[in-house]
Amino acid sequence: MRNKTAAGLFALFFGWAGVHRFYLGQVGLGIVYFFLMFLFISPILSLIDAIVFFSMDEETFNRKYNTNQQLVPPIYNRRPGYPEAQNRQPGRPQRKSKPQALELQNPYKVTGIKKYKEFDLEGAIEDFNKGLEIQPSDISLHFNLACAYSLTEQVDKAYAHLDKAVALGFTDFEKIKSHDDLAYVRIQDRFDAFKENGFRLELPPVEAKTEAVQQEKETIQDDVLLSQLKRLAELRDRGLLSEQEFIIEKKKLTR
Repeated sequence: MRNKTAAGLFALFFGWAGVHRFYLGQVGLGIVYFFLMFLFISPILSLIDAIVFFSMDEETFNRKYNTNQQLVPPIYNRRPGYPEAQNRQPGRPQRKSKPQALELQNPYKVTGIKKYKEFDLEGAIEDFNKGLEIQPSDISLHFNLACAYSLTEQVDKAYAHLDKAVALGFTDFEKIKSHDDLAYVRIQDRFDAFKENGFRLELPPVEAKTEAVQQEKETIQDDVLLSQLKRLAELRDRGLLSEQEFIIEKKKLTR
């Protein structure tokens, strides 16, 4: 992989001979710089190139000069157990797992995280949403969007993406209750109800139907009990039950 700093140094000290262009694989430009040396033009061009390389960020440099090489975004290199460090057999190409391949195909997730860390929240939100167009079921994208919307006080959107993350399988509820970036979500009046509902905006259809059936059963049972108690009271008032018999029968019904 070509290095941005090395390219800058080559341009600064040996650019008059086009060395930095040869280093970057631009042989044609390297030859042009070499011949321009005799006209005293290549030293000026190489100085400009050096300034450009040193001011360029790593992502832009890699996109321009390392596109033909197998790149892995730095954020994934820090993950324990990354395949690059495991089970490598010399001379044998390594097959990428599907999750890793999907991540590498979603550049907006990487750029969104970078902007989020730099507190460019609007840019992060834009990239995360573009990432969802590629991977609509990515749990981390929904959670990151919830955090970004919380920090920008767009509370409805924050709740919507938390709900979606949980619906897709997010289970680290302690993170929702303690993550600093979700503080604005937690101070809302609706948060307690949201938490009691399993961090969902509403019950899934099956659960909602089950709860409705249960409530209906409880209502029917209460109506039946009330009717039986009234019947006992009537029998007592008519003298068909003594007070002691009434109390005994009432206990049986309410047990």
